[in-house]
Amino acid sequence: MKKVMIGIAVVSGALWLSGCSGSGRSEYQLMGTQEVVKSEKKMAVKKIEYTIQPLDRLSVLIYQYPELTPTEMNGRGILVDSSGYIALPLIHRVKVSGYTQAGAARMLESRYKKFLTDPALNLEVLNKRVYVLGEVNKPGAIPLENEMMTVLQAVANAGDLTNSALRNEVYIVSNDGRNNMSMRRVDLTNFNTLKASNLMLRPNDIVYVKPNDWKEFRVAAEDFTSPFVAFGQVAEPFVQIEYLRNGNN
Repeated sequence: MKKVMIGIAVVSGALWLSGCSGSGRSEYQLMGTQEVVKSEKKMAVKKIEYTIQPLDRLSVLIYQYPELTPTEMNGRGILVDSSGYIALPLIHRVKVSGYTQAGAARMLESRYKKFLTDPALNLEVLNKRVYVLGEVNKPGAIPLENEMMTVLQAVANAGDLTNSALRNEVYIVSNDGRNNMSMRRVDLTNFNTLKASNLMLRPNDIVYVKPNDWKEFRVAAEDFTSPFVAFGQVAEPFVQIEYLRNGNN
């Protein structure tokens, strides 16, 4: 949740600066479709695998020795502590954060070989998800059954876009696990962008769908007038009492 809140703050800050900058538009706004496609094609060459993070939950199964897998792992999973360690039978406390799922499995197998014969092991992160916020009908966390998901799949799982959504103003905030944040813009109305790997999401990515100008104006207007409305509601009984008193005199 802390990562999500940081991501929300990054999105809000970037969009606020873009609105205040006037003619000095922000970098991601100046990025044309061709540049987005080019940059994303470069990204597609690089293989990206999820690395285990503190507070993840893991499923760990030793195929030939299922009795060594605590029952609670099969449901909620085993929690990676804030220092990146888990505790397992025989090998005790082991650091797994920073490893990929496959890398952690191979590392644990090497530890178990001191005690077991052919300890083939499967490890999976159970809490992989992406977050969809803004102008969608059902904002929130969406579980990732696979390593990645497209933006269109995420939007579909979030109940589709609302009528106030800007379909060419969809932002993706990513964290590489080392507190390095990046932001990309996706134009869902452009066919070239739809073909790019720009549409691929990874665990813990945040998708923010921006509202149109009318929605922003209406929300801002309601925020401005709400104190006066509240004051009027509180003062109304006293005004009526005073009116009746003066009418009787």
